[in-house]
Amino acid sequence: MGKNIYTQDTGKYITELAEALKKLPEFKAPEWAGFVKSGISKARPPAQEDFWHIRSASILRQLYIKGVIGVGKLRIRYGSKKDRGGRPDKFKKASGKIIRTILQQAEAAGLVEKLSKLQFGRRLTEAGRNLLDSIEVGEKESLDLEKTVVKMVPAQDVNEVQENVEENETIEEEIVVEENKDGK
Repeated sequence: MGKNIYTQDTGKYITELAEALKKLPEFKAPEWAGFVKSGISKARPPAQEDFWHIRSASILRQLYIKGVIGVGKLRIRYGSKKDRGGRPDKFKKASGKIIRTILQQAEAAGLVEKLSKLQFGRRLTEAGRNLLDSIEVGEKESLDLEKTVVKMVPAQDVNEVQENVEENETIEEEIVVEENKDGK
């Protein structure tokens, strides 16, 4: 099993992975990438010069964390709220073309494979996992694993808690019925 990327600082990790992806010939920003928005909710195209590699690194990290994931779920993950003026903001998905192209480049590089049998979507190959495991940055500053305490609840206590919850639910239902009788 590989190293645990959950404890590493996410911002630094994605930046380092983006630098590693710049060295691969398959990961090049298309000509149209500088002219398109990253989603319908955005006002302008991304201003960062290395946006393509940073988004690629972020998508590969999501594949590492989630396992198998498709373009639709990634569109939701990278979506944001659209400013609609005086009306309330509304959530809009990110651009599918950008995500799809990045995944196709990762497939060409041998980092990702497409699944279509039991699960649909894409997952990291062994080479992709090795690449993501090879990136080493420091742990998050606010994360202190030595002081983290995991409290285990004995099985008897779990049953008692479930009984108490069931009793409370029935009491709430009885109260609701009594309030309706008084209201008529």
